[in-house]
Amino acid sequence: MKILEKITLIIYSYVMLISAVILSLLIFNWLDINLVGDIVNNIITGETSSKILLGVNIVFILLSIKCIFFDSTSKEQIKERQGVLLENESGKLMISKETIENLVNSVAKTFENTQDVTTRVELDKDNNVKVYANLIVNADAVIKDLSVNLQNRVKEKIKKATDLEVQEVNITVKKVAPEQTTEA
Repeated sequence: MKILEKITLIIYSYVMLISAVILSLLIFNWLDINLVGDIVNNIITGETSSKILLGVNIVFILLSIKCIFFDSTSKEQIKERQGVLLENESGKLMISKETIENLVNSVAKTFENTQDVTTRVELDKDNNVKVYANLIVNADAVIKDLSVNLQNRVKEKIKKATDLEVQEVNITVKKVAPEQTTEA
């Protein structure tokens, strides 16, 4: 969220809070409606206060229109969320994050000591890839060797399939699956 939208939301929240408290006090008859009416009347009919109130209202109206009708998400942010856009003289190619995640999953599943994998991919503005893989491995897995081999194979596979540079392959071993014993 941009700073203007944050400020607008904070101010709007305060205005709504004050309005809700005043209305609640009026409903429970803890505040005299004539007193509130006199205060509002003085603010509206006063020369200086009415001009200030009008200016504040115009700002609120413009900010409300901006927040309701104009999306603050930039084209760059949308592109980063979707994937990587590659262009050449023949046209454009969009490689989605899901495609890269599927590549990582397919590489991880080729390792015999890997039982399950979940993947998340982050892309920066220079189309550098960061991979975050969560693994469930077998009890007999050598985790250090498995992770080094997986990191190298993921980098190679993504480079070969997409021609993208992989900055990092971060692996988290979530769980070591217990050994399965066979009953005699």
